[in-house]
Amino acid sequence: MLGFVVATVVPSWTTASASASAGAAAVGRAGVEKPSEVVAPGVGYRAFTVRTSHGSARVHLVTVDLGRRGARAGLLYPGGVAVREKVSVMAAEQGAVAAINGDFFDIEESQHPGVQSTGATSGPAVLAGRPLKGAVPDGQRFGWPLPAGGSTQDVVGIGTDGLARTARLALQGRIRTAHAVLPLRGLNQYALPVGSIGAFTPNWGEASRARAACGTDDDRAAPCTPNTYEVTVRNGIVRSVARAPGSGRIPAGTVVLLGREAGADALRALTPGTAVRLDYHFSSTSRVPLASALGSHPIVQHRRALPGLDKAVAEPRSAVGIAAGGRIMRLLSTDGREGTSSGLTVSELANLLAALGCDEGAYLDGGASATLATRDHTGRIVVRNALDHGAERPVPNGLAIYSR
Repeated sequence: MLGFVVATVVPSWTTASASASAGAAAVGRAGVEKPSEVVAPGVGYRAFTVRTSHGSARVHLVTVDLGRRGARAGLLYPGGVAVREKVSVMAAEQGAVAAINGDFFDIEESQHPGVQSTGATSGPAVLAGRPLKGAVPDGQRFGWPLPAGGSTQDVVGIGTDGLARTARLALQGRIRTAHAVLPLRGLNQYALPVGSIGAFTPNWGEASRARAACGTDDDRAAPCTPNTYEVTVRNGIVRSVARAPGSGRIPAGTVVLLGREAGADALRALTPGTAVRLDYHFSSTSRVPLASALGSHPIVQHRRALPGLDKAVAEPRSAVGIAAGGRIMRLLSTDGREGTSSGLTVSELANLLAALGCDEGAYLDGGASATLATRDHTGRIVVRNALDHGAERPVPNGLAIYSR
């Protein structure tokens, strides 16, 4: 159990109505040790300590009033799905006033010798209202075990109304020719479902696409299939074909279709000169279209921690909390592995978000990826939490906060 008491905190940067809607905030037994900092209008930062059965954990918290004019949130994106960059660098380059790391991703592994890791995330992503990438099969994801009912299709996002929300996004797509309609089951993914066809767009980056044909829907470590086929489509016409997945930059106006097993067999019917039409979108559980989104894993619903969350392993953690009908967003990251902070278990993290008044909460990547950065009083972007081994790990995406 977390050893914290619940007290009402009214940050100086919020309006009276926003602070009332945000609900109670959790602080350590020693109280909030650092007063709130105004990062920007509608955006505040504070740090505090909570005591647990395994030691104390240092918590860093950014709270955003998305209902305030000029305050907004969006996807922190390094310019390619298979590209990684430091949170602080992306935030500075994109004019954000605060940012946190995002989804779990395909990190270096030795399960498929000779196959390059891509650095791409496991879950879906939406950029500027358009699908950026789809979700890998559940058995192919990296990170902690999915809770009961969880899926790699789960996301946290910002609707076209500017408010935060959680949702589930499923890719729906078709490849149409004069003679056939083929299902599209992947978009810029480091792993494709067995027997499927996936599309890679210029948003993918330059990384090899070979990893997409490795593993199975249930086993990330399963061997790569030798039955693959690629079709390069430019301006709606098949230009070239290849037996093996390729790499390198995909030019504008070009899409590479990669099939594995039955998907590869189906693509062999597409010869150079064939006209191809590609259509895809996300089906969403959100009633409001999402302007941006990234993969995450629900751990709080209706201001209660979900059952079955891990209570044993304390690590640095990053998470997002949502309150006041999506108007209040909380970005939270903890210290751990360095100094005296123990980090939190996933169960403790969920209980903390609930005590902070969050109606919904979602877990992001943790460990060495856990990074929370904000603008300081000089206008520079600085990392607030203590990093693993003191080094900021490049990550493929995150959440960014902007304020005029």
